[in-house]
Amino acid sequence: MLPLLDLLAQNPVLTLFTVLLLGFALGGVRVFGFSLGVAGVLFAGLFVSALDPRIALDPAVYELGLALFVYAIALASGGHVLSSFGRAGLIRNGLVLGLLTLGAGLTLGLGRLLGLEPALTAGLYTGALTSTPALAGVIEAVAGQPGAGDPVVAYSIAYPMGVIGVMLALFFFERRFRPDYAAEARALGVSGEEPVTRTLRVTDGRELTVESFVRAHGGRVVFGRLLHGGHLETAEAGSVLRGGDLVSVTGAPADVAAVIRVLGEEVAQSLSEDRSVLDFRRIFVSSPGVAGRRLSELRVNERLGATVTRVRRGDRDIVPDGRTVLELGDRVRVLAPRGRMAEVTRFFGDSYRHLSEINLLTFSLGLVLGLLVGTLPLPLPGGGTFRLGVAGGPLLVGLVLGALGRSGRVVWNIPYSANLTLRQFGLALFLAGVGLRSGGRFAAQLATAEGLALLLAGAAVTLSVTGALLWTGYRLLRLPYSLLSGLAAGLDTQPAVLGYATERTRSEVPELGYASVYPAALIGKILLAQLILRLAG
Repeated sequence: MLPLLDLLAQNPVLTLFTVLLLGFALGGVRVFGFSLGVAGVLFAGLFVSALDPRIALDPAVYELGLALFVYAIALASGGHVLSSFGRAGLIRNGLVLGLLTLGAGLTLGLGRLLGLEPALTAGLYTGALTSTPALAGVIEAVAGQPGAGDPVVAYSIAYPMGVIGVMLALFFFERRFRPDYAAEARALGVSGEEPVTRTLRVTDGRELTVESFVRAHGGRVVFGRLLHGGHLETAEAGSVLRGGDLVSVTGAPADVAAVIRVLGEEVAQSLSEDRSVLDFRRIFVSSPGVAGRRLSELRVNERLGATVTRVRRGDRDIVPDGRTVLELGDRVRVLAPRGRMAEVTRFFGDSYRHLSEINLLTFSLGLVLGLLVGTLPLPLPGGGTFRLGVAGGPLLVGLVLGALGRSGRVVWNIPYSANLTLRQFGLALFLAGVGLRSGGRFAAQLATAEGLALLLAGAAVTLSVTGALLWTGYRLLRLPYSLLSGLAAGLDTQPAVLGYATERTRSEVPELGYASVYPAALIGKILLAQLILRLAG
């Protein structure tokens, strides 16, 4: 064993990838449906570091990982910030931020009761609510301060219950409230089903344009092919729907059924079988000139005679409308005249190789701006200053740039797949670094009475905050439970909880709740952890 430890101590790069290997192997182990996921890297780092205190990484490694992780996730979340300013969004975010503040107060009280050092108290809060960026801010704030304590120790002890506790709370309140998930999804207009395409014969005696019908009857549907008088064409906004016409409609099953009831009757004939005049193709969005723009701005129908009938983002199909913003990596299903399909393909780009490349100029520019913002001293009430640091600066700038999407010709967002890769790799680097710096202290603490107290205190914070969210949201605010389960995952900023909630509800409703509060919860926990650190001192 000693030669291996000597080898790891002398080779930091080998140490890093050994920890990543062990961490992802540990994270893939499932117990009662729960797994640590990427957080397994943290515990692998703690284990390896506990074997020999000489094994460590340069702090620049985990700072780099943190900056990549926070900036990538902020870019992806920036567009959701705008949706949180409506009345419903303000209610949800107000509830989440209020309960996060309540959790901070509870953590402070428990920290004083147990006689914890300031950094341990702040680390307890970040672990109980599973916030790695907030932990990073605490680590940065206490660097070089003797007697502050090690926040990673408290974070690591509280973290597992910070995930499992939320899932247990969701299960318990689900059994108590017995929500009807299918009815909630229908009420929110989220069926959780893949879009379908149906052909209908128009029997309505009125002559309606496609645009006027959609505006009058609502619903997110796309009219594709229109067969009138034996002539097949794309159904444009100004196309008139007359009795006897055949038209294809794409949308959620319930929306398509509603259109058929109002406009005509479904027929078995499929207009897509005839590809002699109109053709369709899945095309990758790889052109910087298209990414970050609304479909209404692109005017593909006017320019190319084409219609975008679906947008596939990640593993999900979206039925688009004029407000839909295309992103690099989207796959659009386009209906166009057969002779113009090559032109349409060039317009969107359709380069898979280009999607695997990141514009390092704009990506680096955004990170530089974020890191510079993180160094600025910001005033605190009553005097003193604080800095957003490596975690907060890139987070704030990334949210702004993600919401903008593009500035002139500069596209800030990066392809969906590249974002996920950078996010995971950055988080893994950070967790490996912080785990390797705290293994000895974690092992010593875990076997003490204080370690048990930290575990119980973390569980108390997790269950209190989550339980208050679910009861208040369901009983007082009358929010759908499926939406509340997404809010709980967003409050915890925990993808594992979101996956659990999505599996239980079998719909996309939890994703809506998660996305609407995630940015505010992320920023709120960073700031509240800093406040705990100061008040506990």
